[in-house]
Amino acid sequence: MTDTMIGVIGGSGVYQIDGLEDARWRAVESPWGAPSDEILTGTLDGVRMAFLPRHGRGHPHSPTSVPYRANIDALKRLGVTDVISVSACGSFREEMAPGDFVVIDQFIDRTVQREKSFFGEGCVAHVSVAHPTCPRLGAACLTAAREAGVRVHEGGTYLAMEGPQFSSVAESRMYRAWGCDVIGMTNMPEAKLAREAELCYASVAMITDYDSWHEGHDTVDINDIVRTLTGNADKARDLVRRLPNLLGSERALCPHGCDRALEYALLTAPEKRDPALTAKLDAVAGRVLGA
Repeated sequence: MTDTMIGVIGGSGVYQIDGLEDARWRAVESPWGAPSDEILTGTLDGVRMAFLPRHGRGHPHSPTSVPYRANIDALKRLGVTDVISVSACGSFREEMAPGDFVVIDQFIDRTVQREKSFFGEGCVAHVSVAHPTCPRLGAACLTAAREAGVRVHEGGTYLAMEGPQFSSVAESRMYRAWGCDVIGMTNMPEAKLAREAELCYASVAMITDYDSWHEGHDTVDINDIVRTLTGNADKARDLVRRLPNLLGSERALCPHGCDRALEYALLTAPEKRDPALTAKLDAVAGRVLGA
């Protein structure tokens, strides 16, 4: 058993955790650069918590410029065991309406300008992201949403686009035809990096609009999005407040193997590994590198 520490990465509209005891903002240094912001730490119902505003306080980071590697590395260095992503998204499904939440279980990654791995030349690793979210953690988010009175959908495919522009109508119709359920700009490569860091990861997508495919909603109005974001943020904070009681202060090994994702992933022989890169991997992969 290990101590649970819940890390919440808050997206647009979600900039804090309410009710934290001994709350303080902490600067965490990472060899992968500076995280998006300082990290708010404390305890909630006896469980350690960490909150990182994905875009930084005041929203200085675009979806492309978010330092995803530094963010995941910093959370791992703090001792986070379980990461909850909360983010705004558009919907491709009539039944998934603005104001609803979706607990994501699949992704299609269409981002093109982001560093997507901690590994590379000098230390090669391949992890599986066939099932990119943790079912155990997703189930806790689903229960928390229901207890909070949120209309929530179990499972969904999230199309991650580069942005920062919203989709054209043709793109929106294409993604809908692909079978995607929602669209956003930030969960990739975040989910991939969390898997490489052996962190359980769950994604709660908060629907703000119908993207541009929907008849009568063929343009995405930022003013409408902001209004919906405000209501969603209150629901998201209520969801987060319920997670410590659901997850508990102690955790066993993840039954789905998220915390052992690197067990057989490293391919580079020890004598061929780049010392500079392996030094940077001390938090992410120290368990298997012998750090």
